[in-house]
Amino acid sequence: MEVKEFNNYLKNADACERAIDWSNGKSLREAWEQCERGDWLLWLYSNLFPENKRQITLAKGLCAKTVYGLMTDKRSRDAVDVAIRFGRNEAEEKELAAAAASAADAYPAAAATATAYASYPAAADAAAAYAADAADNAACAAATAAAYAASTRIKNRKETADICREVLTETIKHLFTPE
Repeated sequence: MEVKEFNNYLKNADACERAIDWSNGKSLREAWEQCERGDWLLWLYSNLFPENKRQITLAKGLCAKTVYGLMTDKRSRDAVDVAIRFGRNEAEEKELAAAAASAADAYPAAAATATAYASYPAAADAAAAYAADAADNAACAAATAAAYAASTRIKNRKETADICREVLTETIKHLFTPE
């Protein structure tokens, strides 16, 4: 996608203003290669390829795994593990749904703890947005309960962006404008 086409795509797809501003003047390829936010790359990929459920779930699971240690409830960790297995075609959708439902049961307690924090830490950016679709809330709450310092948040966003590029680039690269 050329610069103008990509910028129009983001606006029409209701990307957040910060992402639109950051990507202004960049082609899809430039944005994909330079972005240091895994949550933005996951959003973009999900919008471009909603049919690639296994691949996006794998990327989400691997990104959530980066904050696995912050998840205090085993059901949340199990949901991440099943998401990764599902993405690798080692689990079926019903197993993913069951793990997600179990993890969702963990959400209320973790969410109550999370409300004590005034900021929305990286764990939400990294883990919550990345666990298997239905397990997002559980991973979010578990991860949000641990407050991250700004430098850790930035490091984690970059780490998850690198995971996205590793897992998802092969599928998206046909949309890149040649250099």
